[in-house]
Amino acid sequence: MRHWVTIASSGIIAAAVALCAAPAWSKPKEKPAPAAKVAKTEKAKRARSPLAGLDLTRIRIGKDGVTAPAARGRIAHLSLDPDLQKTAMRLLERYRIPDAAIVLMEVETGRTLVWASRVEEGPRRDLCVDATAPAASVFKVITGSALVEEAGLGPRTKQCYSGGRSRITATDLIDNPNRDKWCASLSEAMGRSINTVFARLAINHLTPKSLTSAAKAYGFDEEIPFDVPVAKSKVKIPEDELGFGRTAAGFWNTTLSPLAGATIMSTIANDGEMVRPYIVESVTEKGKTIYEAKAGRKVLRKVVSPETARALTTMLEATVSSGTSRKAFRDSKGRPFLPNIRVAGKTGTLTDHKKQRLYTWFVGFAPSREPEVAISVLAANRPIWTAKANTVARDVLRAYFAKKGARGVRKP
Repeated sequence: MRHWVTIASSGIIAAAVALCAAPAWSKPKEKPAPAAKVAKTEKAKRARSPLAGLDLTRIRIGKDGVTAPAARGRIAHLSLDPDLQKTAMRLLERYRIPDAAIVLMEVETGRTLVWASRVEEGPRRDLCVDATAPAASVFKVITGSALVEEAGLGPRTKQCYSGGRSRITATDLIDNPNRDKWCASLSEAMGRSINTVFARLAINHLTPKSLTSAAKAYGFDEEIPFDVPVAKSKVKIPEDELGFGRTAAGFWNTTLSPLAGATIMSTIANDGEMVRPYIVESVTEKGKTIYEAKAGRKVLRKVVSPETARALTTMLEATVSSGTSRKAFRDSKGRPFLPNIRVAGKTGTLTDHKKQRLYTWFVGFAPSREPEVAISVLAANRPIWTAKANTVARDVLRAYFAKKGARGVRKP
């Protein structure tokens, strides 16, 4: 259970390594292996693994549970919840989202409960591990984390602003009391996704280097350890002030996979610890078990302090309670679909005019103060659409809590 305490900032210790010539009698140091050789070695290792050839685009729900095929006729037995998996797939079909993905995982263990991907056109592919979609305003979570962890700001930090609703100009970055008619706390800015607040605070308190470091701590620019290969979520932060401010607010220069989105939320829900996600419980070959997942949670690393994680939770709660997802999580009469259950989350919206795609995200976890599950939903719609990611995420959470018997929660 979480204990809510005062926010404290922490520093980063950097280490420098000096390279010295070895004495003549010492063993010569080995040169680091080229990146291509390392990649080849890793590929060979995967080819020998019992999980080799695991195809999560061919998930099957049957009498023996949820399975997927692997190489040489092997069968992978998955951790997915059959009922929730069926519901998730039905939701994607019901809303007719051209490209969409849903990942739901247990916060404590990293166990994946839902793994749903829908691609309407083109070759079959798994969008849950694809990282070509822009991270959009989900990247505000990383910026917010750095502002708390590195700069010592908090949910109540105030910033006045003007402009920046759909784009940010150089003028929007300049503090001007005559023009800045609105002010918002960092919590309000996260909940309502106020671009200029994040851009200005980042410019005033962070650097491209420190924000890049924060992103990499959460897993950007690296492959997330998982049971199948995962594309790297990318981050490239410009050095110029305008480009830096725009990126900090979620305008391009970053990409995200749905699995990475769920992992980021799980990290915050776990008081700053990144837990390795998994989806395979065992693998059988000709009826014989040749692989079983190791029991217990595996912590990959500490990303931020518990105090920072709790500050972020407070900020993320504003998204559903009063921000960009307040309407989606309530019915037409204003009644919450998840009564008495707090949800922490972040939306992201960005339009790619060339591809004619409206990308929307919802990443979050619930209940926010005693987290059970983390969720990540990507919806890539055409200009005319039926549902955004937050609507899909809401319905998946409804299915989860209804199955648990949560009072007042109905299955979608």
